[in-house]
Amino acid sequence: MQTKLFGLTLKSPIIIGSGPLTYGAEGMIRLHNAGAGAVVTKTIRMAAAVNANPHMLLSGRDSLINCEKWADFPAAQWIEREIPQAKKAGVTVIASIGMSAGEVSELCAPIASAGADIIEVVSYDHNDIPDMVRAARAKTKLPILAKLPPLACDVVKLAGDCLAAGADGITGFDSFGQVLRIEVTTGRPLLGGVKGAGWLSGAAIKPLVLYKISELRKAYSCPIIGLGGVTSAEDALEMLMAGASVVGMCSAVILRGPEMLSPLLKQMAQLMEKYNYSSLEELCGLSLSYLDAKENVGKLSFTYNEHNCTNCRRCVVVCPYQARELSQDKVMRLNQDKCRYCGLCGSVCAVKALTYRRI
Repeated sequence: MQTKLFGLTLKSPIIIGSGPLTYGAEGMIRLHNAGAGAVVTKTIRMAAAVNANPHMLLSGRDSLINCEKWADFPAAQWIEREIPQAKKAGVTVIASIGMSAGEVSELCAPIASAGADIIEVVSYDHNDIPDMVRAARAKTKLPILAKLPPLACDVVKLAGDCLAAGADGITGFDSFGQVLRIEVTTGRPLLGGVKGAGWLSGAAIKPLVLYKISELRKAYSCPIIGLGGVTSAEDALEMLMAGASVVGMCSAVILRGPEMLSPLLKQMAQLMEKYNYSSLEELCGLSLSYLDAKENVGKLSFTYNEHNCTNCRRCVVVCPYQARELSQDKVMRLNQDKCRYCGLCGSVCAVKALTYRRI
């Protein structure tokens, strides 16, 4: 499932975002060998980070909260060892540089000379990112990605400012924050950072990321890495349909291991064949033509397949209007006078015994 990004041929459309798995050459090579098309380094700064402990925790299914900082290797080690070793092993390296225009200006050229294929700039303060792009553009001819925070006031405008400053594409998005979790037995925060706060990533953020990716794609034709919440092949197709050029992953690969990538790519190919999609390019932005449609206020047409039904009764339990009944012998009844056609019952049926279509 090869694809291209800035003219580079990638063996897959999966880009591993900057994070714990990309701590150095060893981790990056492991991801490359598992099927990643490209790998983004942990964010490189002049000095190595010292992290509070603990700095990562599971929060709900397939979501993480972290207060991890940038790379815990200094910039010199990345330039002299980590990037060259990753390149020698065949990794397509996207070098993440932060967190200021000054650091980008100092580090961009030596990191490019070390073998990086693409530069990505990132900052905790979104106001700094356009200036960081300018600093990078002054130092390199490599493609430049601007990594955007999802909670910026206007990500479409911010993306435009970055493209005007010299960026070639956008990574959307960084993790969400700040957020907080508390240990109820003690009242202490679960993370060890300042104020106990951290940043949310993983499945919980996917719907917001999809919407913002669609808004970026409506506005711009540049390459977009859609990063945030992808945990499955279906998620990856959703991200492409929303407008991503390639699919970013991070939290799910941390939680399930790089070994998940090969089956995920196979499942993507199988889904594309099943639904008659001929290419990744065909999928990119496929949904946009539907997103400006008028609000659908019609009823839904439900289909119930008793042979698939496990009698879990989720459809009955979640109905706010008590419109559904399901007998022990799996006979389904719907009170149409009570039903508001919200669709929740169909969405919770894991075995697809109850489905619906719009009419």
